[in-house]
Amino acid sequence: MDVEAMLLDVIPHLRAFARSLTRNRDQADDLTHDAVVRALAAIDQFTPGTNFKAWMFTILRNLYYNECRKRWIKSTPIDDLAGDEPSIGPAQEANLEFNDFRRAFWQLNADQREVLILVGASGFSYEEAAEVCNCRVGTVKSRVSRARAELKQLLEHGNLPGQRSDTAPMPKDGLEEFLVHDAPMSTPSGK
Repeated sequence: MDVEAMLLDVIPHLRAFARSLTRNRDQADDLTHDAVVRALAAIDQFTPGTNFKAWMFTILRNLYYNECRKRWIKSTPIDDLAGDEPSIGPAQEANLEFNDFRRAFWQLNADQREVLILVGASGFSYEEAAEVCNCRVGTVKSRVSRARAELKQLLEHGNLPGQRSDTAPMPKDGLEEFLVHDAPMSTPSGK
């Protein structure tokens, strides 16, 4: 078992998942680092032949929720709220439509966002996502289905907060940056 190679393969996915949970680049990097350290310390507990990526996601997810339980209230300095949004909005219709999707995505509840990231963006099977979320496969399927239906409803009926011009254009860094832009600034209260 080449742990180093498996870790190198999974770290970008861990960072993206951590960003979807924390909505903050620095916190996501710290969370990813802590998950890797914890995994290396407990590598003898990993069963060869099982899904290493799911094992790492579970470690990261558990660390995140443990941290949420420790701090119920997090205050954000006003300086951190100032965005780095451009003064001129995007001109291309595709960017505007994707910005609508991003705004709708952040209207979903945390459980729905989590399973969409795992199943949709990270390529996990329903079974693997259920293992990471520590719930039944049917629960994951239900959350994915409800999240997709709610996204569709939000996008078709235009019940989105703000205006298209208020949303920063999609950065070229892809999924990881998508998870940060337009995220609400509040920290979840934990589970």
